Amino acid sequence: MKKRMAVLVVLVCLAGCATTGPTETVVTGPAGVYTLVTVDGEEVPATVSHGDKEAMVLSGRFTINGDGTCLNKMVVISSTGRKITRELAATYTQDGSRLNIQWAGGGETEGTIDGDTFTMENEGMVFSYKR
Repeated sequence: MKKRMAVLVVLVCLAGCATTGPTETVVTGPAGVYTLVTVDGEEVPATVSHGDKEAMVLSGRFTINGDGTCLNKMVVISSTGRKITRELAATYTQDGSRLNIQWAGGGETEGTIDGDTFTMENEGMVFSYKR
């Protein structure tokens, strides 16, 4: 009887194991490092216009921390040919997939998280980042 019970337990376990699929990891927060991939739909490096000036965006990184802070770093070549690295710190609040970003020194931007993509519109341009 004990032997039959042991065989039954093993069979139940095997049947249960065979019907379960791989475990998925669910990301619940936006924290991570996002790399700039497009500006206004153009792949980086991208030439952009702001007002009457043009610049080339060489790279960008948007770091979202779990503590409500974030940092945006962008490297551009100005219309005069000068390479400029700009870093801006901010804080954010999250409302579902939306991030309300408050830049240090003023200004506000809204961004959205969709899976591993972070998108924001700032200064009339759309920036898309991938984690």
